[in-house]
Amino acid sequence: MRFLVVWLVWLAGMASAEGERSGEFDYYVLALSWTPNWCALEGDARASEQCEPGQGHGFTLHGLWPQFEDGWPSFCPTVARAPSRAMTAEMADIMGTGGLAWHQWRKHGVCSGLSAADYFRLSRLAYDRVTRPEVLRRLDRAVRLPAAVIEEAFLEVNPNLSPEMLTVTCRAGHVQEVRICLTRDLEPRECAPDVARDCSLRDAMFAPMR
Repeated sequence: MRFLVVWLVWLAGMASAEGERSGEFDYYVLALSWTPNWCALEGDARASEQCEPGQGHGFTLHGLWPQFEDGWPSFCPTVARAPSRAMTAEMADIMGTGGLAWHQWRKHGVCSGLSAADYFRLSRLAYDRVTRPEVLRRLDRAVRLPAAVIEEAFLEVNPNLSPEMLTVTCRAGHVQEVRICLTRDLEPRECAPDVARDCSLRDAMFAPMR
């Protein structure tokens, strides 16, 4: 019994120590998700409002993630107040839903060292600084293409980016996200090796906007 009590106290101490110190990180990863593919793989099964016809969501903001040169922090202890429901709802125009904004704050935003309002403001600024290729929004049918085509499309409309500064990810045969690496001042920078893992599929599914 005494051993059990000691073990439980030790375990509780470990749980309270989870998470890195808020504000200590090296750079950001801006993750942009292609909504039609997310809906096909996950959102439709959830009956997400983000997937309803006519919403017009293309590349939405998945999140702005504090990153280390090796690994990343998450669920950091913070004294910052949680965002209000109105604050997260205001992010739905670029994130699809207020629920995603809440989740991103709880997992990643708390590690930024910023208040919730400043974190969402910075996230919107980072999103607005990246041009999303208009040509991808004009597709009227699902296509299969090399994932590298998506990277090339982003590089063409963002001349300040180089191939080392972004990566395209895939999931279940679909193009999933474009992830762009930024300094803490939101200037483009090269991605660390653990982020730079380009999808090599030559026939990745890319669904049209709804």
